[in-house]
Amino acid sequence: MTTTTSDSRTQSAGEKPGRVMKLGAVGGDWLDERVGGGGLVKFFARKIFPDHWSFMFGEVALYSFVILLISGTFLTMFFDPSMTEVEYDGPYEALQGMHMSRAYESTLYISFEVKGGLLFRQMHHWAALVFMVAIFVHMFRVFFTGAFRKPRELNWLVGFSLMVLGMVAGFTGYSLPDDVLSGNGLRVVDGLMKAIPIVGTYISMLLFGGEFPGTHIIPRFFTMHILLVPAMILGLIAIHLVMLVAHKHAHYPGPGRTDRNVVGFPLFPVYTAKAGGFFFLVFGIITLVSATTAINAIWVYGPYDPSPVSAGSQPDWYMLWTDGGLRLIPGWEFTIFGYTVSLNILLPMVVYGGLLAFLALYPFIEAWVTGDDREHHVLDLPYNTPVRTGLGVAWISVYLILAMAATNDLIALKMHLSINDLTWLFRISIFVAPVLLFWITKRLCLSIQRQKRNLVLHGEETSRVVRTKTGDMLEIHEPLDEFERWVLVQHDDFRPLKAGNGVSALRAKATSFFFKDRIAPVSPAELREAMEHAHHEKHVIDEVTDGDYRIPAEKAMH
Repeated sequence: MTTTTSDSRTQSAGEKPGRVMKLGAVGGDWLDERVGGGGLVKFFARKIFPDHWSFMFGEVALYSFVILLISGTFLTMFFDPSMTEVEYDGPYEALQGMHMSRAYESTLYISFEVKGGLLFRQMHHWAALVFMVAIFVHMFRVFFTGAFRKPRELNWLVGFSLMVLGMVAGFTGYSLPDDVLSGNGLRVVDGLMKAIPIVGTYISMLLFGGEFPGTHIIPRFFTMHILLVPAMILGLIAIHLVMLVAHKHAHYPGPGRTDRNVVGFPLFPVYTAKAGGFFFLVFGIITLVSATTAINAIWVYGPYDPSPVSAGSQPDWYMLWTDGGLRLIPGWEFTIFGYTVSLNILLPMVVYGGLLAFLALYPFIEAWVTGDDREHHVLDLPYNTPVRTGLGVAWISVYLILAMAATNDLIALKMHLSINDLTWLFRISIFVAPVLLFWITKRLCLSIQRQKRNLVLHGEETSRVVRTKTGDMLEIHEPLDEFERWVLVQHDDFRPLKAGNGVSALRAKATSFFFKDRIAPVSPAELREAMEHAHHEKHVIDEVTDGDYRIPAEKAMH
C-alpha cells in the first residue's frame, strides 16, 4: 500500500507541466529534424522590416485577398454556375414567375434565403474593390519612389501581373450572377474579340461555346474565378514575398539608412503583432462597409436578356477605363479583302496594351537611360526624380480620363450637359491633359528641389530680421541638423550623355529628356562655403542681439 503525503502530491502536480514541455520539445525536435523548420522560423523572426505608413497598402491588398478567399469559399457552397433556364419561385415577389438561369436564381437564393448570404456577397465585392485600390496605390508608391530598381525589377513584374490578374478575377467574378449588368459586360467582351480580323469570330466561339451568349460561359468563368485565377494569384503572392525577403525591404532615406542595411523592427514580435492587429482592422472596416452599404443589387437589374442594352451600364471602377476608350473613338471602320476592320475597337485595344506595356517595362527603360547597375535599397523622394514623377502623373491622368469617359452619359444626365460636348472634351483632354500635367508636375518637382537646396545651404527661415550697426538687414536662419541635411543631399545626380563612345543617339536624347533640367545636389564644397557664411552671419547677429533672438514683444512679456 502506497501512502501519498501532501508534499508528494505537490511534487507530482508540479511535474506535469515539465512532462508536457518535455514531450513538446521532443515532438518539436522530431519535426525540426525532418522539415528544418527551426532555422526557417528563426530566420523569419529576425527579419527586419522598416516602419512607414505607405508600406501598409501592400498589406491591405494581402488582407483583402484573404477576405476574398474566406467569403468566396462560403459563396461557392451555395452558388450554382449553370445557365440552365428555370422559373423563379423564391421570396422576391418582383421576379416571381420570371425565367432565368440557375446562376441568377442561386445568387438570389444566397441574397434572400441563406443566413448571412447577402453580407458575404457584399463583403466579397467590397473586398475585391479594396484589393484593387490597394494594389494600384501600392504599385504607384513603388513607381514614384523608385523601389522597382535593381534588384527588384522582376518583383515589379510580379506586382504588375497581380494587378492584371486582379482585373481578370474581378471581371470573371461579377460576370457570374448572369444579370443584365454582367451580361452587358460579356457582350462588350464578345464585341472586342469579334473585332479582331480573321481570328476574332473563332476566339469568341471557343470562349462562349458557340454563338453569344451560349450556355457554357458561366461555368467556364466559374472555374477560372474560383480555381485558375486564385491559384495564379496565390503563386505570385508567394513569389512576391519570397523576393521581398531575399532582396531586403527598401526604406526611405533617413538616419543610418543605406543601401547596405535595413532600419526597422523585427518580424517577431513587433511586426507580427502590428500586422495581426492591422488585419483585423481591415477585416472590421470591410465588414462594416458591407453591412451598411449595398453593392451590386442584382435583383434590381433582373436576369440577363441579350435583347435590351442599357447605355448606363458600367463595370467596377478598375475596369472603367476599358469602357471609356470604346466611347471616345469615333465609329471608324473599313473593309479589306472582305474583312471589316473596326478601328473604333482596335485602336482602344492598342491604347490599353500601350498603357500596360509602359507600366510593366518602365524599370527596364529607366535602367537603360541611366545606365545604373547598382543595387538600390534607399528609396527616392518623388520630387528628386521629376521626369519619372511627371510620367507617373501623366499615366494616371490618361487612366482617369478614360474612366470618366466611361460615365459620359451619367455625367451629362446629372449635370444637364451635352453628351457630345463631353465626349469631345474627353477626346481633346486625352491628348492635352497628360502633356500639360507632365510639364506642371516636372516644374513643381524642380521648384521643390530648388527650395530644398536653399534649405540645406541657408537653413530654415524664421521670419525674424535683425538690423546691423552698418544698416544691413539680416534674417535669422535656423540651421538643419546633420540628419535632416543628409536626407536632402543624398540623392543621385545623373547628367545628360552625349552620343558616341558607346552611347547611342537614341539613349543620348533619352538622357537629355530625363536630366537636362536637373538641379544638382549640394556639393561638399558648396555646403562648406555656406556653413562658413552662416557662421559669419551668426557672429554679426550675435553682436547686435547678444545671442537673444526674441522680438521686443517677447522680451516685454518676460
